[in-house]
This record gives sequence, C-alpha cells and structure tokens, in this order.
Amino acid sequence: MLKRIIASFILLSTSLGFSQTIDSPQQAKIRTAKKLAKKFLRKQRVPGMAITVSQHGDIIWSDGFGKAKRKPKTKVKPDETQFRIASISKSITAIALAKMVDDKEINLNESIYTYLPDYPKQKFDFTVRQLGGHLAGIRHYKDNNEYALNKKMSITEGLDLFKNDSLVFQPGTQFLYNSFGYVLMSEAMQKASQKEFNAYVTDSVFKPLQMTNTVIDASDIVIPNRCEFYRKSNYRKPVVCDPVANEYKVAGGGFLSTSEDIVKLGNELLFPKIVSKEAIKELITSQHLDTGNNTGYGIGFSVETSKNGTPKYYHTGGGVGAATILIVYPQEKLVISILTNLSGAQVQQFGDELEAIFLD
Repeated sequence: MLKRIIASFILLSTSLGFSQTIDSPQQAKIRTAKKLAKKFLRKQRVPGMAITVSQHGDIIWSDGFGKAKRKPKTKVKPDETQFRIASISKSITAIALAKMVDDKEINLNESIYTYLPDYPKQKFDFTVRQLGGHLAGIRHYKDNNEYALNKKMSITEGLDLFKNDSLVFQPGTQFLYNSFGYVLMSEAMQKASQKEFNAYVTDSVFKPLQMTNTVIDASDIVIPNRCEFYRKSNYRKPVVCDPVANEYKVAGGGFLSTSEDIVKLGNELLFPKIVSKEAIKELITSQHLDTGNNTGYGIGFSVETSKNGTPKYYHTGGGVGAATILIVYPQEKLVISILTNLSGAQVQQFGDELEAIFLD
C-alpha cells in the first residue's frame, strides 16, 4: 500500500513538473520573438533596442536588449530608456491634431492660410489635411546637412528653411513624404490653439495618456534617461552620432520616448480616451490623389493590411541615431513598438517578422 502511495506521488510530481515546462501559446510566441530580437540585434549590430507588445490594451511582452549607452554601460529598459522616435513623432502630432478637430479649434479642410495668413503665398493653395497627408507639395530635405542640422531653432524659426521655396507640385496631384510639412502644420496648430506646440501636446496627449517619459528632444540640456545615438561605420562597432538639434521639427521627428509609452499612443487608436472615434477615422483613412488613387497614408499613419489581410496602421521612423516603428492591428487589438538607437537599422522588416509571430 505504501509503495503504491509513493509511486502515485512520484507520478503526480513528475506530471506536474512536466506540465509546468510546457509554454502557453503566448509564451511560445514571446520566446520565439526574443530569439528573433537577439538575432536582429547581432545581424544589424544594433547597440540597444526596446520592444513592447500589447494586446487588448494590456502589455503582454516588454523587453530591453543591448545597451542604451556603451560608456558608461547602461542597459535598455523599455519603461525608462528614451530613444529618438524620429517620424513616429508624426503619429503623436496626428493625435494632437485630432484633439483640436474634436475641440473645433482647427478644420482639416481649411486652407493653411486661414491659420497662417502671413505665410508666403504659393502658386496653389493647400489644406491642413493635405499637409498631414504629404500631398501639399512641400519639399523634403535638400541634403544630409539639412537633415542633420545642429542649430537650435523654434518652430517659427524653422519655417525659414523652406517657406520661400516653391511647391514641388500642385497639391493633390502627387504624394511626397516629408517632415517640413509637419513643421508648417505644427505652426498652424500653435496659432489655432494659441498655445506653444510642445506645451499643447504635453497637456492634451502625454498627460492624459500617462506618457510620462515622452518629451521633446532638447539639444541643450541633459536628459538622464536619453540613450546614446549611434551610426554604422566602416569598422565593426557603430560609432556615436554627431549632435543634432530637432526642436524646430518636433512635430515631424523631434520627440524622445520609451517603447512602453509608444504602445500607449498606439492603443489610443483602439481604445480612444482623449479623441473621438470620428476624429481617429480621419487619421487612419488613406487619402487619395486627384486621380482617385489611394496614397496608403492618412494623417500620421500609413494604412495597409497585415499578412492576414486585416487592417494595419503604422509609422516608421528614421533619424540621427534612430530607427523605429509603431504598428497597430485594430482587428486583433494588437500594438507593437520597436525602438533602436542605430541609424538605418532595418526595423520594418523586423516588424514584419514579429507580425508573423503574434498574428499567427
């Protein structure tokens, strides 16, 4: 009898131990994603990366890889380490713009001159919506010197870089991705709200969404949790980037954030807290050219489909010492945020790999 009891106990203990080693489907996905993340880090020689994934509004995976700084060695923490998010800043600006639309402070279909009557007159008029959708004909950076400009300027001062240049095409006839259009749009938002842009975004977006680690990338002050920024070199190890001043183009590419904060932003599209569903629809509906062809871009978000054929809204970011992506899957209620501190890292391809895992 005692032998049977002991044998049963051993069998029960063994089965319990075995069951505890079996991953749940979600744990298995995370384990696979971690392996891919480490492979991506090695292959791309990325110094540091943060990844956060949420589903149904709850974080299911948040992890840091590599180093935020190499000297002194500082680990990446997805809830603390502040990366340059580059053009994901446009998504932040879009949410702020949606809030202004809800509050009837700005009209997407109004001429930009309604809000900026002193802006130099162009051959053609263009609207706030066209600015947000890269359809206004505003030019892109002329060269790398303009892209990596290290001169601190206000948004208003930044207009001087392009305001006297002719439009490169008649608004609505072509799509030309650029950041200067968002500089101009942020100036219009300042005038319409009668509030400095960064202050407006902080009060209207960051505070209510509890994005406590998202701030302007101030070039002249020490920000303790800001990571170091790297670029590829001819040598094996990436090198530290030269300084850059992004204050004037904060709306298009000048915010710092954590991967966990960026997921909070993505969840605003799924579970709106500060803007209406109607205003969000304006952001995630592809605009179209005068020909009727869709551009695949709304306002602050690219609009595509996932590997499963379901809707997918996203924005990539490429800046000095930054390669980033935010992806939102509304049907699956999934949000993925990837932030790195290396120029040119292939994050969109890596994002597709994570999509294949988490949408499986």
